[in-house]
Amino acid sequence: MQMKRHEILTVMRPIFYILIVFVFAQWWLTDLVIADEPGSAGSIAGNEVTVLSVYKSGGWVMHILLLCSVATIAVIVYCFIRFSVKKMCPEGISDTMVRLMQSRDVSGAYALCHENSNSFTNVLSAALLKVNFDRDRANKESMDQAAGEELDYEETAQMQWVNYLNVFATIAPMIGLFGTVLGMMQSFGDLSAGKSEPADLAGGINAAMGTTAGGLFVGIPAMFFYFFFRNRLTAIMSLIQKRTSFALDVLSGEVRISEEGTPEG
Repeated sequence: MQMKRHEILTVMRPIFYILIVFVFAQWWLTDLVIADEPGSAGSIAGNEVTVLSVYKSGGWVMHILLLCSVATIAVIVYCFIRFSVKKMCPEGISDTMVRLMQSRDVSGAYALCHENSNSFTNVLSAALLKVNFDRDRANKESMDQAAGEELDYEETAQMQWVNYLNVFATIAPMIGLFGTVLGMMQSFGDLSAGKSEPADLAGGINAAMGTTAGGLFVGIPAMFFYFFFRNRLTAIMSLIQKRTSFALDVLSGEVRISEEGTPEG
């Protein structure tokens, strides 16, 4: 089945952002040209510092950071695709559900929830299981409680993906710091062996600085997108709670809908 235009844009948007960050980092590092003058301590892979040269200078620790960066990109792409109002709380489904609530068609509403599985329908279907027209306001207190419990479950389940970004934002700089310590240990080891020339110490220092830069290169975007998606998820969950509460109010009779589809006072 052919992907819709908005779905393609949703997939490509995070990749585009990541490419911008990569190009900016490459431009910034390339600008750090080490002058080849007498008395200079040397350079990394010639006279020019690039992303690739920094990656090579970091040693095996950079391979771990590369895995972290790939995992971070995968989670970011998933969150861009998954966390949207269209995916989690479609307006069309919400409007149809309100009309079913108005006519008290609980069976139709429950069937609609199962035919269109998303966070909104999951929350509302849990509430519909508590419907009892023999009780006051169709047993609304129990419906609200069931909806609240399911909403908490949905938010916790979706937040697990966002928390992965927090994990990568925390461990990537720590891995980079570990590489920094290893690089400095290498330099001090060379120094204790009698290698006191700047060129002899450059390898360990380059590895130390490379892993630090690599850890920050992964950790900073991961931290940014962690807060970005956490706020987006919170906003969507608030919208789901609002629409669920409105649908249950219509079902219980607390809110009446006019023929124009607007709530009556």
